Amino acid sequence: MTVQTSPELTTRKNTAIAKGVGMSTQIYAARAENAEIWDKNGTRYIDFAAGIAVVNTGHRHPKVIEAVKKQLDSFTHTCHQVVPYENYVELAERLNAKVPGDFAKKTIFTTTGAEAVENAIKIARHYTGRAGVVAFAGGFHGRTFMTMTMTGKVQPYKAGFGPMMNDVWHLPYPNALHGVSMDDAIAALDRLFKADIEPTRVAAIILEPVQGEGGFVPAPDGFMQKIREVCDQHGIVMIADEVQTGFARTGKLFAMEHHGVAADITTMAKGLGGGLPISAVTGRAEIMDSPNPGGLGGTYAGNPLGVAAAHAVLDVIEEEGLCARAERMGARLKQRLAAIADSVPEIAEIRGPGFMNAVEFNVAGSATPNPEFVKRVLAEALDRGLILLSCGVYGNVIRFLAPLTIPEPVFEEALDIIEASILAAKG
Repeated sequence: MTVQTSPELTTRKNTAIAKGVGMSTQIYAARAENAEIWDKNGTRYIDFAAGIAVVNTGHRHPKVIEAVKKQLDSFTHTCHQVVPYENYVELAERLNAKVPGDFAKKTIFTTTGAEAVENAIKIARHYTGRAGVVAFAGGFHGRTFMTMTMTGKVQPYKAGFGPMMNDVWHLPYPNALHGVSMDDAIAALDRLFKADIEPTRVAAIILEPVQGEGGFVPAPDGFMQKIREVCDQHGIVMIADEVQTGFARTGKLFAMEHHGVAADITTMAKGLGGGLPISAVTGRAEIMDSPNPGGLGGTYAGNPLGVAAAHAVLDVIEEEGLCARAERMGARLKQRLAAIADSVPEIAEIRGPGFMNAVEFNVAGSATPNPEFVKRVLAEALDRGLILLSCGVYGNVIRFLAPLTIPEPVFEEALDIIEASILAAKG
């Protein structure tokens, strides 16, 4: 990127921080409000990253700030496993009611998305007495060893870290643009059960309703029903990783609501805390109750400040109608992109439910991914004051993750910048 807030600070960063912590930009935040960030020099940027789908309710939403301040005046930490507190219990009750599934549920809280996914696998293995886990190419589940193993993308997440964990198997994820149909994916699952691992050894099948790092690829209609049927047939725990899709981003509180079936376990994080670290695992009560006391938990799990923020986030989503707003904003964004598609042959596909949208670029007139075009668009946008992120196995996808609370004038300004940046990258 050409924009740097402070070359001197970048030098300090390079000296002090391990290079494995990658950075999408070289701007340094000084303050933020709703969908805008100002750097150390006072330069303003429109934020279409939202901390990677974390501040769905915007930076520093007044209700979130108020809730956290109120909790600060009471206590900041006791460790729920030592001295419990009511707002933890109340948040579990709310999630049990809101997570898809017409069955009794229970919840645990953790701190990060990866930690939530790790615990979901632990619970599934304990409940089934099995070890095998089936995941999908292009999926992202975290950077700890188990979640990294399940992640279906080598660069940059797995490269150089040595052997992965045992009994994790990857299938192709349906992606029509890349020549993988739903039938192809189901057939691959059938071959897996015939060639590599019998289904009675599989504890869980884990997948994202919309692949995040994999390119914002939605599961096609009917796919979740097929996975549900396979899990029911073989006693396999179905896990929906809603860490990035959760909390109104796709036009529903949870993306699985688009599919008409429920997972046995749902993992969530990111948008739950409105900027504070908190994650959760919610699932069928009998599955969640399988591990013995002490088998689940963590010192910071369900920190009171994160819990308070999460309550406020759920209130804001409901009070401000953010699910419906996500649908409206996403439709407008996709319309603007479609309007220039004829003049930009590099645009291969515009996709995504609600306001979890992406545009994929190929070399004009071919099926060859075009990550260089994406780099030019991101650089042009940043020069114009808009923060965008890339994704996709080939790095040829731009994802759009603005806060769902973005003011209308700011949104219109961002749409103009997106269009201008794509056209400028075309040259």
